[in-house]
Amino acid sequence: MSATSPPSPPSRELRWGLPEDFPPAAVPRHPLMQTVGVPGEAYFAEQRSQFHAGLLLGGTLSVDAGGVASNADRSSPLSRNLAAHIATALKVETEGERAAGQTSGGKFEEACATFLETAFAQLGHLRPGEWSVHKVPSRGSASGVARYEQYSHLVDLAAAVESNPSLAAILGNAYAIAPDVVVSRAPVTDEEINTHRFLVDDTVATHASLRASVQPNPILHAVISCKWTLRSDRAQNARSEALNLVRNRKGRLPHVVVVTGEPTPVRISSLALGTGDIDCVYHFALPELVAAVRDKGGEDTKELLEMMIEGKRLKDIADLPLDLAV
Repeated sequence: MSATSPPSPPSRELRWGLPEDFPPAAVPRHPLMQTVGVPGEAYFAEQRSQFHAGLLLGGTLSVDAGGVASNADRSSPLSRNLAAHIATALKVETEGERAAGQTSGGKFEEACATFLETAFAQLGHLRPGEWSVHKVPSRGSASGVARYEQYSHLVDLAAAVESNPSLAAILGNAYAIAPDVVVSRAPVTDEEINTHRFLVDDTVATHASLRASVQPNPILHAVISCKWTLRSDRAQNARSEALNLVRNRKGRLPHVVVVTGEPTPVRISSLALGTGDIDCVYHFALPELVAAVRDKGGEDTKELLEMMIEGKRLKDIADLPLDLAV
């Protein structure tokens, strides 16, 4: 009878999508990379690493002398444990004091805008057009989305409210939408539309928003709300802004998404669960969060995270550029 031991069973795939030995020791190279000789990893993986590196260098993601990560809630042991696990996975080594909420929030918005601009620019073959990704500089007024075609009427509404205080009492601030990061597409000339065939002239399609000859404003394609952490008030602000985008538009609704660095699934679920307002919530480090929950979370936490991922309500930030190409 042979004394050799039986082969080791393969790594069991957990229900929420990552093998027990995550992260793998090595990722096999794509055949195109082997043929062309492109070194390194997939471009989106590279940009995701750059995104995390920017958060570290800018001090948004840091660990203080007490071992508490900057996105953790000090009063919650689970939050501290999950955030510390993620920070370790992302190789946060420097110690630093937690930045002020507005400072870390602003830097997180800039990091998200930079990542999305760089990654989305590579998808021109999937989504042709003249695209713009930028962080919205001002908040608290209609100017945030009023420069875009679907919301250009808000300029007149804001002027009317300013000149008539009684309107402000009736309308409140439901018309004031100033998102964090936006993706827009410029309208195109008739010459470009007619490149391959004579499709339009002055007698047809005279109200189409895509035509620069009809209207000059860029078309809002996506609105990204960036929340470094999620407390109950911040979550509801993002949801309220999403509902305002739905209610105040004239024309096509843009993608409405949230990107967050929140480490606790229960707080993420305050935005991710449910449909009708927000397309999806994207986590800044979802595979690392899954690994943290597997190691530090209880069964309820694991089940909640699994439900959000399997229910297509929570994805990784690397998924966002491709989702916006739809």
